[in-house]
Amino acid sequence: QVQPVESGGGLVQPGGSLRLSCAVSGIRFSLARLGWYRQAPGKERELVAEIRSGGTTDYADSVKGRFTISRDNGRGTMYLQMNSLKPEDTAAYYCNVVFPYPTSWGQGTQVTISS
Repeated sequence: QVQPVESGGGLVQPGGSLRLSCAVSGIRFSLARLGWYRQAPGKERELVAEIRSGGTTDYADSVKGRFTISRDNGRGTMYLQMNSLKPEDTAAYYCNVVFPYPTSWGQGTQVTISS
């Protein structure tokens, strides 16, 4: 089964930083628009950041100015740099193709912000 593999999550204090990584196989990685999603308990999964093949990025208002999405086409890897983390950022984070269409969903990586 082809699916993304997320890593880099963990437990950090408010105001801290974390960098997530995502490996995606079975696609034309360099041509795909990619995104990071998150889902907190009892809430719907939401798209928080995306990056086009040309490098253009977009962010949800809740993370704008704090998160940075990037990609390394040579390694087939995408990243999410998260700074100034808040308790409300606590969620399972997932990566996937936004366009042309998603792959199967991976296991995600848990991010917990707590003092």
